[in-house]
Amino acid sequence: MIVDAHHHLWTADYAWLADPALARIRRDYTVADLRDNLKSAAVDRTVLVEAGRGDDAETRAFLKLAAETPEILGVVGWASLTDPALAALLAEHRAGPGGSLLVGIRDQTQGHPDDHLDRPDVRAGLATVAAAGLVNELVVRAPQLPSVARAAAALPDSRFVLDHLGKPPIAAGGLREWRDLIRPVAARPNVVAKLSGLVAEADWATWTVDDLRLYVLTAIELFGSSRLMFGSDWPVCELAASYAQVKDAMVEILGGTPYDIFGGTAIGTYHLEVA
Repeated sequence: MIVDAHHHLWTADYAWLADPALARIRRDYTVADLRDNLKSAAVDRTVLVEAGRGDDAETRAFLKLAAETPEILGVVGWASLTDPALAALLAEHRAGPGGSLLVGIRDQTQGHPDDHLDRPDVRAGLATVAAAGLVNELVVRAPQLPSVARAAAALPDSRFVLDHLGKPPIAAGGLREWRDLIRPVAARPNVVAKLSGLVAEADWATWTVDDLRLYVLTAIELFGSSRLMFGSDWPVCELAASYAQVKDAMVEILGGTPYDIFGGTAIGTYHLEVA
């Protein structure tokens, strides 16, 4: 079974899609679209990740949708880590339709200052998520990676998932700088990383598999395959590549579909129930 550990669904009216550079993906993306892409890429199951709307209603809607969609095994929902009622909100989500499919929480850390994860109230939110048995999912910019390492060290009982390898500056050729930043993150055994979102960090028009190769191989060296998982980052990937092209690029770099990266790590990290 191949699991895509990172994809989205959204409607064209999401505020962040108003950026003119994103016109290519400014449309509704539905379960029917997802199924077409899963079939084309021979992917079996998925994890649906919050899509930047930044409200609790999106999480509730995604949980209900996942309960009606056998292909979706889990949902990483949005919540504000500084919400004083976070614990109650998580309990409410779990008590609602599809609540058993909530596997993680992702706030939009990338939109905050580089030391956001060092704030006491943010750390308290991360601890609340962990106490609920959920994964702390982090979408960050490369300069924020040191704060990820510090948070993971401060909260050793929390499971962290780093999206998109911390958004390395692939288009700018920033391999060495990124490697130095992500090495302390990889040294934390409670951090798992996603081989996802890389085509969006490369040149959208001219990227090649070789542009991604050293970043993927570096991740394998630092994390090991047991702490890495494949994610399409669809539909964001359509800025640069189709769903199938993203998967094919990973298969070419990895020389196949190793079990951990293409399913096992996601199943274990998110405690997915696979029939």
